[in-house]
Amino acid sequence: MKISETPLNMLTEKVWKEADRQLLAKMLQEFMYEEIITPTLLRKKEDIQFYEWRDKKGTVYQFEAKPRLFDSFQVSVESIEIQVVEETDIPLSLALLLSIQEEGKMTGPTAGHLVKEYLHTLVADTHLKGKARSADQLTELDYAELEGEMTGHPWITYNKGRIGFGYDDYLEYAPEQQKRVNLSWIAVRKNIGTFHSIDGLAYEDVIVQELGQEKSERFGKRLKSLGGTESDYYFMPIHEWQWNNMIVSMFSAEIAKGEIIPLGEGEDDYLPQQSIRTFVNVTNKDNFHVKLPMSILNTLVHRGLPSERTVIAPEVTAFMKNILENDSFLKEKCRLGLLGEVATMNVNHRTFHQLKGVPYQYLEMLGAVWRESIYKELQEGEHAITLAALLYVDYEGSPFVSKLIEKSGLAVDQWVHKLTNAILPPLLHCLYQYGTVFSPHGQNTVLVLKDYIPERIIMKDFVDDVNISDQPLPELDELSSGMKEVLRCEPPEGLTQFIFTGLFICHFRYLSNILQENEQFSEHRFWSIVREEILSYQENFPKLQERFELFDLLRPAFTKLTLNRNRMFDYGYEDGDDRPHASEHGKVANALHEVVVKQ
Repeated sequence: MKISETPLNMLTEKVWKEADRQLLAKMLQEFMYEEIITPTLLRKKEDIQFYEWRDKKGTVYQFEAKPRLFDSFQVSVESIEIQVVEETDIPLSLALLLSIQEEGKMTGPTAGHLVKEYLHTLVADTHLKGKARSADQLTELDYAELEGEMTGHPWITYNKGRIGFGYDDYLEYAPEQQKRVNLSWIAVRKNIGTFHSIDGLAYEDVIVQELGQEKSERFGKRLKSLGGTESDYYFMPIHEWQWNNMIVSMFSAEIAKGEIIPLGEGEDDYLPQQSIRTFVNVTNKDNFHVKLPMSILNTLVHRGLPSERTVIAPEVTAFMKNILENDSFLKEKCRLGLLGEVATMNVNHRTFHQLKGVPYQYLEMLGAVWRESIYKELQEGEHAITLAALLYVDYEGSPFVSKLIEKSGLAVDQWVHKLTNAILPPLLHCLYQYGTVFSPHGQNTVLVLKDYIPERIIMKDFVDDVNISDQPLPELDELSSGMKEVLRCEPPEGLTQFIFTGLFICHFRYLSNILQENEQFSEHRFWSIVREEILSYQENFPKLQERFELFDLLRPAFTKLTLNRNRMFDYGYEDGDDRPHASEHGKVANALHEVVVKQ
């Protein structure tokens, strides 16, 4: 793309300034929650508090914020006023970052890399503003297309950093561009690659379904013309960006030896999802969703595929499906859906996998995961949406969730009851009965609607986000030694954090705020309903009383996990041998306890 052909129509000064100011408000709001800044309370007026924060150079930030449960705040974008010591042309959000860096809490390299992530995020935000659809339109949108309308992680302020992408890559591959792609394919010699699947699913079955007989035969002929014997190779999908930016250089020895051979492009169209590396087949919707490594840094981690979890994913799928099939509560009452990762491929790098302490990104470069299609899981009349969609607010200030409630014909209270009843019982049952959790954040949890009303949930992402208790629970005895070695094993509070922080802090905290602001639905009432749902489950399973106490979701406070602090102060941009985990900082008051205390 020549520079004169660069599509810059989205980058207008007006839209840029709006995006910058909204990012600033988000930073102030989340930095207060994580205690990165501790502004002075000047005065209160009804439910609005007026704050001031002064940096070391004397720049003063004044703004209004409404206090929320979980020690949170909602900062008013329009109220922000900045009194500077000297005029500057630095964007407002970046000026705040520099103010924090001047406090001496953040290294220069970390601040520099963060500036890059914030600028990438702002560019993406300006594009989203230019193409945004109304909340009403989104209620009718297909699952795969809806993902492309989302605005990113609600809590992480640098949520579209995508380090590794150029602007041309952003225009081509970012989910909000909604460009359909054909996946590329390579042949991998079996001496360097491994294929894994659930029982009854052969490699040949996967390839014929995903490529079709004609394309598969064509690839076989190409392989033969290049001196390869098809029985010695696996066919594997790969993302074009990963091939060009990582594989050709990092696996050049394997390419030179004919152990990796490019075959060409498949014919089906796919849409990238919010994770960027997951693709939904929109030509043949019943075919698998495909997850491929893309070695870019986004939010907290490089978006590769961890090799040890990729290898074990079909076994984890079989374990979770076995629980579902043999538990009538999950299967019949909750009608829980599980999108199994039924087949995977993994290729270890010969050199990097021998290096001690090697950065984890080099252990996640080449592999593939085939996940069951969401469309095959849906029943007649059901409509799937990403849970994250409930936090979407359109350019006119109309929330997606408000439109769903309006079209459902239910009162807000009734709709929230339906929501919590769809989401919580299956998650609680997996935790209490089996000592097992998903990470049920907005991307991993698929909400199934019928007539715009929450019916049930479907869970996904077994490669990264199935975790188990470190307690000696008999339900975990049947886990293989391989799964025990690979799955993240957590103490009781750590395990409950996946629901407490992943769902309550990372999603419901924002949803309850949207409902209070737009539907005048009290956040106290919202959290009371959540608490009632937990207690209702516990009343139905009194035999699990010891587990309720062990995995206590109703305790007064939890350790506060802090996602922005992780990048800014604790982990920075280190290239460690393991993926960074969320930082811990102090305690957070539990709304599920507070709604009882304050009655």
